[in-house]
Amino acid sequence: MLSPNLNKPIGSGKRRGKLSWPVMLLLLAGALVLFSAVAAVTGNHGLTSSGQVEAALSAAVPIGMAGLGGLWSERAGVVNIGLEGMMVAGTFCGAWAGYLVNPWVGVLAGMAGGALGGLLHAVITVTFGVDHIVSGVGINILIPGICAYVNKIYYKDYVAFGAGANQSPPADPLPQVTVPGLSSWLQTVESHHWFLVSDVAGILAGLITNLSVVTIFAAALLVVSYFVLWRTTFGLRLRSCGENPTAAESLGVNVYKYKYYAVVASGAFAGLAGSYLSLVLAHFYKDGQTGGRGFIGLAAMIFGNWMPGGLAMGAGLFGFTDSLQLRDQAAVHDLVLIVAIALALFALWQFYRRKLVAGVVALVVAGGLAAWFATTDSVQVPIIQATPYIITLVVLALATQRLRPPKADGQVYRKGQGK
Repeated sequence: MLSPNLNKPIGSGKRRGKLSWPVMLLLLAGALVLFSAVAAVTGNHGLTSSGQVEAALSAAVPIGMAGLGGLWSERAGVVNIGLEGMMVAGTFCGAWAGYLVNPWVGVLAGMAGGALGGLLHAVITVTFGVDHIVSGVGINILIPGICAYVNKIYYKDYVAFGAGANQSPPADPLPQVTVPGLSSWLQTVESHHWFLVSDVAGILAGLITNLSVVTIFAAALLVVSYFVLWRTTFGLRLRSCGENPTAAESLGVNVYKYKYYAVVASGAFAGLAGSYLSLVLAHFYKDGQTGGRGFIGLAAMIFGNWMPGGLAMGAGLFGFTDSLQLRDQAAVHDLVLIVAIALALFALWQFYRRKLVAGVVALVVAGGLAAWFATTDSVQVPIIQATPYIITLVVLALATQRLRPPKADGQVYRKGQGK
């Protein structure tokens, strides 16, 4: 229930299991030490290299933007599993406008294409009261089908990789940003492979080297979304529609309007994620380009507990695992040892808390991974390719105990139903 002044929810209580910033920074420092120690033992520094960080950041942007779209929509009480289809609309419209006009217009066109998909989802779910999941599945079938059909007709004379492999002509690239002086200095420090220092330098160098302007824009959108949703009256009213729309309506909030705002914005963010794929990573549109990133974005949002900061961390995690496909197998092989050590430490923590079952399970899995590392020299490519999806399932399974979604999320709301 909401208080009369809509300033805060009544009886919200203290959240359990919420990590404080000092604890998070301590965990981050511990992870860096672990990565540095393994790199020092194996002699492979690929996991913290600037190239790996650049690749992970590039892979995280579309996932993060799709997740941000899901966050806006679900904070208003509308489940949007149609993000994948809206991303496809963004890839097609972005590449089309980027080729015909310029890539800047392409980014805006991609967002507009995704927003139209969001508007369709809003009309179906908010106005007509159709089940949110059914609408999302329909959008995921409809929009990719339309784009694939138009692609085969519109670009039938442009075949880049053989008969039947239709794709759009390449658009001009968007500019990239590198901090002069500092980037080269950090890469020099990275090349010395000093314990911990070079690893930190490699990470920082990857964050300030060859940054696409869309990446900077996406990071700004995460920050702006937090302030809009949690520090403004508009955001408070929007979130009230996802917590208790009946109470919000009784206090004068136009629930339908705010749900429309949220779902259309959700589609625009998904369209931005799609245009990033077709204008930054590939410079052209091709069928199947999204590769399920809309669903992974939803997983990142859930991992982040419907909060922008947690979403950013989830997108970074999934982006890191997705970018492993671009690294050599030795680096991925080292990651197996890192995960084994981390699980062993987690098992010790569970034993300290007297949670024997969780500790034993973690210890057994850690032992299995350690044995795998010791008896092999590399990780098979199919396993590397499946890693993002495996991580998605594992993270969602482990995160279920601390999740707190909006109370009215996914519920069909009809105006005046509280009277």
